[in-house]
Amino acid sequence: MKIGIMGGTFDPIHIGHLLLGEFAYEDFGLDEIWFLPNGNPPHKDTSAGADEQNDALSHRVEMVKRAIEGVPYFRLNLSEAVTDRHSYTYETMQKFNRLYPDDKFFFILGADSLFSIEKWMYFREIFPTCTILAAMRDDKDADEMKRQIRYLCDSYGADIKLLQAPLVEISSTTIRMRAADSKSVRYMVPDAVGEYITEHNLYRGQ
Repeated sequence: MKIGIMGGTFDPIHIGHLLLGEFAYEDFGLDEIWFLPNGNPPHKDTSAGADEQNDALSHRVEMVKRAIEGVPYFRLNLSEAVTDRHSYTYETMQKFNRLYPDDKFFFILGADSLFSIEKWMYFREIFPTCTILAAMRDDKDADEMKRQIRYLCDSYGADIKLLQAPLVEISSTTIRMRAADSKSVRYMVPDAVGEYITEHNLYRGQ
């Protein structure tokens, strides 16, 4: 199978994430898209206590589950849903290659990540494990993206392709801020996710 990997904190998952997955699925003829909520990403603040982190993770996982319900080729994968240690992309992708040697993996990332990937932990180890699908944003010139792709391919033997998906000016930060102020997040997240946020009073007091 050809499997797309969408990692992230998904705090919360929103329509921008889902559109990326949908366009990758269709444009590259993928069989499935796996959504991997990250329990303890190395680039995020982890000052919260263990119980608080676990509660937050359970909410994020449930929102992903509700967001992708009914889409047969979207899957929830909990490989990175751990809070007692950091999760790194290179480790996750190496694990998938060991477990599913007959499958081909496509790691989906945004334009900003493409330009910062050399700062990732053991980033060189990612390239042999997958084809990278780099989503092009309107504020990143196509020629600039192509130059970065050529640079990474020539320097590290990476296999990187452009993923042209619609630019959605939505961020999880904006959603959390609006929810904290009791403002609507309709059309920014799937209805089931919006209902979950309201039901559990998520992000209030932030």
